[in-house]
Amino acid sequence: MSLQMSLWEVNGKALKACPVEVLDDEMRLEDWIENDTSLLGMELLLIGRQVQTRYRGYLDLLGIDSEGNLIVLELKKDKTPREVVAQILDYASWAKELSPAEVGALAAKYLKRSLSEAFAERFGSPIPTAINVSHRLIIVASKLDDSSERIVQYLASEHSLDINVVFFNCFTVNGKEVVGRSWLMDPEEVEQRSEARHKLPWSGTWFVNVGERPFRNWDDFRKYGFTSAGQGAVYSRPLIKLEVGDKIFAYLKGYGYVGYGEITSTACMAKDFMVDGKRLLDLPLVAPSMNSNSDDPELSEWVVGVKWLCSFPREESKTFTGVFANQNVVCKLRHEQTLDFLKREFGLDEAVTTS
Repeated sequence: MSLQMSLWEVNGKALKACPVEVLDDEMRLEDWIENDTSLLGMELLLIGRQVQTRYRGYLDLLGIDSEGNLIVLELKKDKTPREVVAQILDYASWAKELSPAEVGALAAKYLKRSLSEAFAERFGSPIPTAINVSHRLIIVASKLDDSSERIVQYLASEHSLDINVVFFNCFTVNGKEVVGRSWLMDPEEVEQRSEARHKLPWSGTWFVNVGERPFRNWDDFRKYGFTSAGQGAVYSRPLIKLEVGDKIFAYLKGYGYVGYGEITSTACMAKDFMVDGKRLLDLPLVAPSMNSNSDDPELSEWVVGVKWLCSFPREESKTFTGVFANQNVVCKLRHEQTLDFLKREFGLDEAVTTS
């Protein structure tokens, strides 16, 4: 059954259904996404609009994520539902063959500057050496028929294709136009299924970037049992992935791996994190600005509790040429050579890192 989005306005103790408005021109969606990709709830850099493929078609929007993988976005617009599904699969076959040089050229044409420069500005780190290793397909629509939804769900569930549909619907609230967003399937679940088939097996251990800034310091992390990220939701949001009991390896940029630990509490704002009954921000911290923006959920530093099972001063960090490192705050650690190295250096057996 086709997904339907509803919205209610709170009117005292009652709820009043907001009228659904027909999105008369889905081209508006393309403009909205180009102007603000955060509407998708994804971290991406847009690198092309109406991109001509070698098959003569024009791909609506092309993006790249923080791991260097391509994101193909196709709007339903005036296409039939079956056409848009076939179209995005066709564009995927084209995108899959793009070389890093071709991706860079497409991006430079659209961005009017180099991809490496725009990538570093958007994600705060250098572009990965290997890009376009995999890709994600997203159909953008205000509605889709039942049959097409079933096809997309089948491709995702049975063939582990990273494909999904994001719906945007318009409502009228107090005479103003309001836009709502929903997904056909949970994007994280779709991505995980695709990863399980197309990527190396996950060790079950997370990579956590503990890059130091005036807002955070590794010495504080070790002493008080936590890790943090913040000064923007794009940085703090990934901490939500970490659940109590998860194992992490902490990586300090410019040094190497400095800690192995177990998550003891989920993400919260720094002002709400307690250490032995005392507020973290009331303790003597090395990081001078950790309390900056402490009342702003978007800009505050967010904290996750960690029991460090093994840790080292930054000067004794563990690394080697080719060690896995990533600009993301949190990601799955899959690199077999790095895992074997860390097990030895941190004195861990296989059972510990795969439990």
